[in-house]
Amino acid sequence: MPSLIPLSLLLLLFQSSVHAVRVPFQIRATHIRTSTTQLAKRASPIPISNTGNAQYVSNITLGGIELPVLLDTGSSDLWVHFPDNTPSNLTDTGKSITLSYAVGKAEGNVQTTTLQFGNHTVENQAFLLVTDTSTFTSDIHSQGYDGLLGLGPNDGSVIKKKLSGHTGDSMLMNIFDESTTTDNYITILLDRKGDPADAFTGQFTIGEVVPGFENVTSMPQLDVETVSRLLKSDQHWQALTDKDNGIIGPDGNPIQQDSIVPKAPDGQYVAVIDSGFTFSQVPRDISDAIYGRVQGAVYDSTNEYWTIPCGQYLNITFMFGGKPYPVHPLDVVDDNFGQIDSTGKRVCIGAFQPITSAFSILGNYDMILGMSFLRSAYTLLNFGEWTDDKTNEDPYIQMASIADYENAKQDFITVRLGGVDTTGDSKWDLLPADQMQHSPVSAEEKKKKYQEMILSRWPYIVTGCLVFIAIILGLCIWRCCCRRGKKNNQFGNNEKKGFFSRHRKGGKPEPTSYLPLQDPSRSQVNLAYPTPPYQPGHNAYEHGGQGYTGQNH
Repeated sequence: MPSLIPLSLLLLLFQSSVHAVRVPFQIRATHIRTSTTQLAKRASPIPISNTGNAQYVSNITLGGIELPVLLDTGSSDLWVHFPDNTPSNLTDTGKSITLSYAVGKAEGNVQTTTLQFGNHTVENQAFLLVTDTSTFTSDIHSQGYDGLLGLGPNDGSVIKKKLSGHTGDSMLMNIFDESTTTDNYITILLDRKGDPADAFTGQFTIGEVVPGFENVTSMPQLDVETVSRLLKSDQHWQALTDKDNGIIGPDGNPIQQDSIVPKAPDGQYVAVIDSGFTFSQVPRDISDAIYGRVQGAVYDSTNEYWTIPCGQYLNITFMFGGKPYPVHPLDVVDDNFGQIDSTGKRVCIGAFQPITSAFSILGNYDMILGMSFLRSAYTLLNFGEWTDDKTNEDPYIQMASIADYENAKQDFITVRLGGVDTTGDSKWDLLPADQMQHSPVSAEEKKKKYQEMILSRWPYIVTGCLVFIAIILGLCIWRCCCRRGKKNNQFGNNEKKGFFSRHRKGGKPEPTSYLPLQDPSRSQVNLAYPTPPYQPGHNAYEHGGQGYTGQNH
């Protein structure tokens, strides 16, 4: 049964305050297909449009109508809401599904039609036709998109669960399966608005890398299946950080915290790579360690993020596969939403937000690295054996850092400090560690953490209960055996007394502690035939007696 975990945080850009729409992790279904795919041998990178550093969209053509859709590595389904008339060349499968979100839901019938994405064409592509978006906080079309394209594992598709055969396969699965020349990977390059040194535009590729970024293929291959999952359905694009120094904080020291994933190695975090999140979601203590020592930092309990002075220069670095991935300081302190504090002063948002609604109550991951991280790392996602071809290659992630420390600092000085380097002023100094502020934990979050503690460890709890029951049953059986053996011994003694006793006149038994061999009252041994030797196989355990069988009960 698929679990729906709210994952993709999409900020509404056209309101005075920041709100969130979260798109769910859709996990998992059964297998399906009937599409045919026609591919060009070599495809050009597909442009990605950037809306205020808050959402990234690419155009698809569905049923002959071009639509901008969000690119989401955290889900696997395609859904759209046509802004005008629905095309007539759709085939209704008669299957309806509902995708529930933290804010709103998408529901409708699954349709099939022809899809174009860049130079790729897929016939009979299955998608969810959403007829009503009123449950969302505002009109999605005014935000610049008409749907969402899931780029996760094919087995994560909810549509796939509803259809038979291969009819419900994802767009990427159809492209990979029908092409003999396309490698089974995608890459995502996100640009940054407002960065004077950002010389590239956002691009998406299938089976090739963006020219000029070929070094990504030489980066460490981060195995996404290293961490054992409690439920098969909870497979994400996820990787382990390095041991004991997975996150380097603003003070240059590793941020230490225990992972909530029961089987994660000591000193390592499980990080999900998800292009659907505007703000990265990290454990509360990590967010506090990044922003809680900033002078003038205030935690906004309503929106659940830190607000800090926009001129605060902060460096943080994530470590994967022995490689550093510094986050651009313009992305650590976000200035895209025109936030004003209670005094009327402009403030910025800490873009590594405490994980709350996306918290994994099953304990499958610690953090979600979204757009605020991905703008600093060109990312390759290799599907490996998740596809249906002959490869036995494990799926993996490769990332190439595109944020240089010195250049990034100069960008920050130019954009936030008017070109004058004041980062050394005392007003930007971090507070001592013992003066660090801690954001409050809500009652709902405490409840989720308690649920996670129980649910993520249910195999161990169940195993412990079974072992306890087995021990109690074993003790009861052992006790019964002891009592039965005692009774048998008493009964055996009485029989010996009656059998070997001789009676005097008057009925009183005569002691028989010693009997001569030739006593006529005993049977004589026939010396003409040898007495059978003792055979150890003929004992109580071999003939139904109670003995240890080697099996646990």
